[in-house]
Amino acid sequence: MTTLDKTQFQFPKQTAFYKGKVRDVYTIEGNILVMVASDRISAFDVVLPRGIPYKGQVLNQIAEQFLNATRDIVPNWLMATPHPNVSIGRMCQPFKVEMVVRGYLAGHAARTYQSGLRELCGVKLPEGLKENDKLPQPIITPTTKASEGHDEDISKEEIIKQGIVSKAHYEELEKITLKLYARGQEMARERGLILVDTKYEFGLYNNAIYLMDEIHTPDSSRYFYLEGYEERQKKGEEQKQLSKEFVRRWLIENGFQGKEGQKVPAMSDEWVNEISARYIELFEKVTGRKFEKADSTDKVKDVEVAVVKALEKL
Repeated sequence: MTTLDKTQFQFPKQTAFYKGKVRDVYTIEGNILVMVASDRISAFDVVLPRGIPYKGQVLNQIAEQFLNATRDIVPNWLMATPHPNVSIGRMCQPFKVEMVVRGYLAGHAARTYQSGLRELCGVKLPEGLKENDKLPQPIITPTTKASEGHDEDISKEEIIKQGIVSKAHYEELEKITLKLYARGQEMARERGLILVDTKYEFGLYNNAIYLMDEIHTPDSSRYFYLEGYEERQKKGEEQKQLSKEFVRRWLIENGFQGKEGQKVPAMSDEWVNEISARYIELFEKVTGRKFEKADSTDKVKDVEVAVVKALEKL
């Protein structure tokens, strides 16, 4: 199975190119973005050495479904998806924070709590919680949006104090974030899942707040299976989950957490295929649709042709 690990296009009227951890982003005429979801995979802010078959397609198509399902809450950047790995949309002026919202004590929040801390991003956490317990109410734990290196936890107060986002805009982002999360939880529950935590990115377009990037994908979200959740919590068992957390745990078990001097462990063919299968499982479970693999002898060429045709129509 071939993977789409990198692209180097020169589209008509292209004005800029940016290579993110997993996406290649092309700017057209300074106001349109062509976002190619590659099959690269990152964890602990490090791109791992091997691509994962169909991962980019999974992320792109889940994001498309949820962006279209939340337009009544907030407008978003997406204009077209001309190829399973590609989204084209409006270029927004991004807010330099990621709005992370959590309904459960999981992942980074659980690791922070287990270290003895009872505050995360300025939000107080109650005593007596176990990993994966439901929180009294959803909390927002924002991070700075780093162009390179690690995103950092930050409080609402610091964001406003440092002028990263104005008070008025930040409070509006909070409201939208909680509405999007509630919609995501509702849609997940219909599919027999729990949307545990997720993150959103926003920007301004014509002075209005727009939702950007992907939403409710396995790279930006964590899902638990609803059936058996309560029983597993009572017994202190691990939750059955669909997310990228299993990749992070494998890295931790193999001595890697993105810290200086640590080496990324080798990824076997079997492990790469296992990750791919889990991404496809998540697609089908979250969307309720059968995953149709976009196989191709020349995926890079297919992407280029599809994008050029789409740009001609805009």
